[in-house]
Amino acid sequence: MSLVVRRHALVTRLTHWLWALALFFLLLSGLQIFNAHPALYVGQQSGFAFDNSVLSINATRTADGDVRGVTTFFGHGFDTTGMLGVSGPVDRRAYRAFPSWLTVPSYQDLATGRVVHFFFAWVFATVFVAWIIASIINGHLRRDIVPSGEDLRGLPRSVLRHLRFQFDHGRRYNGLQKLSYAIVLLIFFPLMILTGMSMSPGMNAAWPWLLDVFGGRQTARTIHFVIMLLLVLFFVVHIFMVFAAGPINELRSMISGRYRIDSEPHQQEAGR
Repeated sequence: MSLVVRRHALVTRLTHWLWALALFFLLLSGLQIFNAHPALYVGQQSGFAFDNSVLSINATRTADGDVRGVTTFFGHGFDTTGMLGVSGPVDRRAYRAFPSWLTVPSYQDLATGRVVHFFFAWVFATVFVAWIIASIINGHLRRDIVPSGEDLRGLPRSVLRHLRFQFDHGRRYNGLQKLSYAIVLLIFFPLMILTGMSMSPGMNAAWPWLLDVFGGRQTARTIHFVIMLLLVLFFVVHIFMVFAAGPINELRSMISGRYRIDSEPHQQEAGR
């Protein structure tokens, strides 16, 4: 037995899809910007006089004259030809960190990439502020995002049920969902915004303390990149779980707000 209820408020649904749109263009335009200087460092400065590189993606000519893509991570090089550093058909090789199908625009154009990135960065940040305010007012943040003590105590059981693909369709998120969304929305999103701001010369002049918080512009850029990778990982897991839990029900809840829940006895059991 099941019941259809209204699970997500309009503001929750709107911000969800606006974030999805903004993050899509932020990712692809961000990789375009990264391609202009495909290396990450820690500290305030970078260059030949500094030994602070943590990641680089380049095309390197081998002893036999072949050109290979090499990704170097903390001094250890890995051949990534075909995906990173060197990509495309053999007769039309592209020598760039990320391939054309992963960047906006697809060709090398730093100026356009920056315009797209900054536009959607403002969309992302504005939507985040609107979501925070609305979620505090309507109780969504307290009720559905921040895990309670009971949620944390039930976390091991929730993790085991997810690993077994046993999903509870209740009115509220379970402990694992709350913890995941709290990390993304309250840690990853603010870090993404603040590290992005710390790379702006204008913000450096207005809020110079941001650079001190993150240990320098280059460290902020590295943190920005790492958060991007974590958000991509979250997206992959999120989409997988949507399909595993029932895509029609999950998508309907985020489009119309209507969600099919388990019968009341199941909900009570899921809450324990």
